Amino acid sequence: MNSVVVVGRVGRDAEIKYFESGKVKANFSVAVNRWDAKTKSETTDWFNVDVWDKQAEFAGEYVKKGTQLAVEGRIAQSKWVDKATGNERENFLVVATGIRLLGSKRDSEVL
Repeated sequence: MNSVVVVGRVGRDAEIKYFESGKVKANFSVAVNRWDAKTKSETTDWFNVDVWDKQAEFAGEYVKKGTQLAVEGRIAQSKWVDKATGNERENFLVVATGIRLLGSKRDSEVL
């Protein structure tokens, strides 16, 4: 089963893209802090998130830098050829099926 839940803070405001087909996509990044036992320090992992349609419109309105949230979804992989080097590259991202804002209303306010 391909299922993931990521809980963290938004690294950049959601960017919305509208397609001629009527589909809507939003993408943003989420930072998750974790303890690294090897270096004995806290480190940050970054996750790119794509979300579609009604959830994308929600993200465009409410997902702002610094907001704490939980993202439910699946891990997806994309591959492409880097034009500069000719090497094949790959990227993993979370394709969200649900977004839940966390924290108090004040924590989610954009200043």
